[in-house]
Amino acid sequence: MMLTQRAPTCPNIGIPGKKCGTIILTAEELNCCRDAVLMQFCANKLDKKDFFGKSDPFLVFYRSNEDGSFTICHKTEVVKNTLNPVWQAFKISVRALCNGDYDRTIKVEVYDWDRDGSHDFIGEFTTSYRELSRGQSQFNVYEVVNPKKKGKKKKYTNSGTVTLLSFLVETEVSFLDYIKGGTQINFTVAIDFTASNGNPAQPTSLHYMNPYQLNAYGMALKAVGEIVQDYDSDKMFPALGFGAKLPPDGRISHEFALNGNPQNPYCDGIEGVMEAYYRSLKSVQLYGPTNFAPVINHVARYASSVKDGSQYFVLLIVTDGVISDMAQTKESIVNASKLPMSIIIVGVGPAEFDAMVELDGDDVRVSSRGKYAERDIVQFVPFRDYIDRSGNHILSMARLAKDVLAEIPEQFLSYMRARGIKPSPAPPPYTPPTHVLQTQI
Repeated sequence: MMLTQRAPTCPNIGIPGKKCGTIILTAEELNCCRDAVLMQFCANKLDKKDFFGKSDPFLVFYRSNEDGSFTICHKTEVVKNTLNPVWQAFKISVRALCNGDYDRTIKVEVYDWDRDGSHDFIGEFTTSYRELSRGQSQFNVYEVVNPKKKGKKKKYTNSGTVTLLSFLVETEVSFLDYIKGGTQINFTVAIDFTASNGNPAQPTSLHYMNPYQLNAYGMALKAVGEIVQDYDSDKMFPALGFGAKLPPDGRISHEFALNGNPQNPYCDGIEGVMEAYYRSLKSVQLYGPTNFAPVINHVARYASSVKDGSQYFVLLIVTDGVISDMAQTKESIVNASKLPMSIIIVGVGPAEFDAMVELDGDDVRVSSRGKYAERDIVQFVPFRDYIDRSGNHILSMARLAKDVLAEIPEQFLSYMRARGIKPSPAPPPYTPPTHVLQTQI
């Protein structure tokens, strides 16, 4: 049984002495149904509403609530100048359509679109998920009725018909379904050792080796690392540095192992990464330029060898945001977007992070040489937004965790969906063997 809770009507307070309307909050417990349905509709002989043309019809779907009210849950696109439109197929979750209640009324209204927003009502009909699930048949041809016309005209039958063309049910799978099914998440950490961070011996440096408290990189590494390590099955992290001169010969490297072992760059947990980071600070010389492409390509090499969905790779780059190889980095991201990998960039320090925001690709998808990334795989997090003015304390670990991991599940799912990879079934829970006590007679 589902409960509907209605909050008291709250006055909307605005200009003193004036009524600004009211807000009514209605809550309904969500059903745990995880199905989604792909549907397509067409219509025939709809009423002509436009003076100079036919009609520009679109559909509006409403879910009925337990208190008898209706809530819009989907609008189709507008099909211009036709009385016999065919709308594009659309996907909607069964929770949004009827909250998992197959017999709950679904109301559909048909409108003629007008540029000024005063869309003309053509008519309506009602159905239910159970009826729609019969698919294309005589049961799913609906008369579109305008109640006002029906009341005025005795010979009125309908304002056209709407027909269901297809109905396909899909079960939505979640990120955790893959994890339960055995998909391994592999995190790699890459740290910016370029001279733009400042001399580690100076208190103004983001890499300042303070014996009493964590520096900016240490804080970001520890905070973000503790968030992501819960998703890494073996808690062993390859840890890389870039942009430094290495001992003994002073060669510049954009892809070196923090623990000094290129054959086995793995560190034990985030604490192991922190130890390797501080050891590296004492031995390498901060230099430059700031090249991201080598560490992205490093992880991409591993990701390209495991495309069956059994493993997914996440690269965590901690940087001060000054980037030298933007063109090469964009090309690396476009290539990596085809692979099972994501990139989290954590920006430390006060610099402007315009380049990092561009790589994030939320507003404009990253492109290189005319090719766009197959999917968005970069998440940028400016660390300064999560620490207090002194720079010593994190204001909210929960908010930091949420924003660091905000896009990973959807990026992960977009790869799996594009490749048609389904999660493996979760193994049955372990039950200890029962020892039967045998007695000899």
